[in-house]
Amino acid sequence: MKKTTTVLAALFLSCCGIQAQGGKSASMTFLRPRLVVGIVIDQMRWDYLYRYQQRYTEGGFKRLLTEGYSCENTRLPYIPSVTAIGHTCIYTGSVPTIHGIAGNNFYKDGKKVYCTDDPSVRPVGTTAKSAQMSPCNLWVTTIGDEMKLATNGRSKVVGVSLKDRASILPAGQNPDGAYWFDDQTGNFVTSSYYMDKLPEWVVSFNKEKHAAKYLSNKWQTLYPDDSYTESTADATDYEDGKFLIMVTKNGKIKRTPLSAYKNVRKNGLRAVGLDDGDEIAGVRLTDGSAQVIVATRNGYAIRIDETQMRPMSRTAHGVKAIKLRDGDYVVSMARVREGASVLTVTDKGLGRRVKLDDYRIQNRGGYGMLNYKVSDDKGYVCGIKIVDEEDDIIMIATDGVIIRIRACDIRIMGRYATGVKLMRVSGEDRVVAFTRAEHDDSAETEKIEQPSEEELEKEMAEAAAEEQNEVVIDEAPDDDEDEQEDTEE
Repeated sequence: MKKTTTVLAALFLSCCGIQAQGGKSASMTFLRPRLVVGIVIDQMRWDYLYRYQQRYTEGGFKRLLTEGYSCENTRLPYIPSVTAIGHTCIYTGSVPTIHGIAGNNFYKDGKKVYCTDDPSVRPVGTTAKSAQMSPCNLWVTTIGDEMKLATNGRSKVVGVSLKDRASILPAGQNPDGAYWFDDQTGNFVTSSYYMDKLPEWVVSFNKEKHAAKYLSNKWQTLYPDDSYTESTADATDYEDGKFLIMVTKNGKIKRTPLSAYKNVRKNGLRAVGLDDGDEIAGVRLTDGSAQVIVATRNGYAIRIDETQMRPMSRTAHGVKAIKLRDGDYVVSMARVREGASVLTVTDKGLGRRVKLDDYRIQNRGGYGMLNYKVSDDKGYVCGIKIVDEEDDIIMIATDGVIIRIRACDIRIMGRYATGVKLMRVSGEDRVVAFTRAEHDDSAETEKIEQPSEEELEKEMAEAAAEEQNEVVIDEAPDDDEDEQEDTEE
């Protein structure tokens, strides 16, 4: 991020005349750089440049620090800090409300979209729909676009990354190409937004199968393992006996020992096998004896003991967590914590807490039980959280508004109750996410609009009557065939 800022400054000076003291134009000129390379390293804070500088070899970071500039006061205020927004802010010098990229996924015209999805283009170099990408959601120009304008098109701009968004968004509106890695073929691909076929140099590079070669090699550190004292050890004792539980949008769940993710490669590890069109809906770290609650958009939930699931490999697809009704999908998963309560929030801003005992443990793979009576007026389930009385709840809507409320101000009611208005949204705006946080006395919290006691008593009585007539179907899972694994990563 800092080096990109330095490049911007260098380009600016090279394109402008230098005015000498006394008003006379100086004859000194600056040569334009022949090559500008912008690299973004996720999760690398600026101070890491100095924390690890004693380990640098010649070139690389050492050269940047000794021969370049470290521009450390170059902060852009934006939230959330996801990759699509970060890349776009760096290469446009702008913020989401101006450049248009509001997240990796966000709502546009009332529909959830991926930041670079573009169904109007076709894949090039693959048949996968994941290559139907372009900068169609980007509203402004990038440094690459401005370079092409400043040089009357003589500059060449190319974006390359393993991830589509990391290639497309920095490259801008009118690059000479953008290429990203396709998991299906193991090749770098593009879309018809940029070209009709891959250039020969890309075809030749793909034939060499560099990714397969690197993945077959064991990752080796530059120095002996015990000499890395700047950071804590990667493998720690508390990881023993820990598991990661993952649930997908289509209702599959998988439990994998945390130790399986110990040796993470530079380009990451396959965490779970996913069917076409499926995606991760929730991940929780457990101690091997936890219980989780899986919730769906249309208001159903199932409480499962993790011991019902045998440990699986990283690439396993998992087994059935909940049997989904037509049009429904999983939106959230929460880990049970005794003494807490279950908070459910709808995308229309309604919510209420329910006692954990109201969710009995069931066999995984069943239909679950009613968690919230959804409707177009009340909204559909945005997610669930296990919360304590002392927690704060932070909520964000599609219009960018964020509020903070007290969990203790949210009534504990029955599963059939509508609840109270937690966040006010209007028009097509929706609540898209919320999280629990430790209470902060210095933070300003919003007051929840509470109905009258008479209204609450009436609603709770009606909800209790409905709950008494509830029929819960609890059946053994029928998904042995779902325990498939990907043989290749």
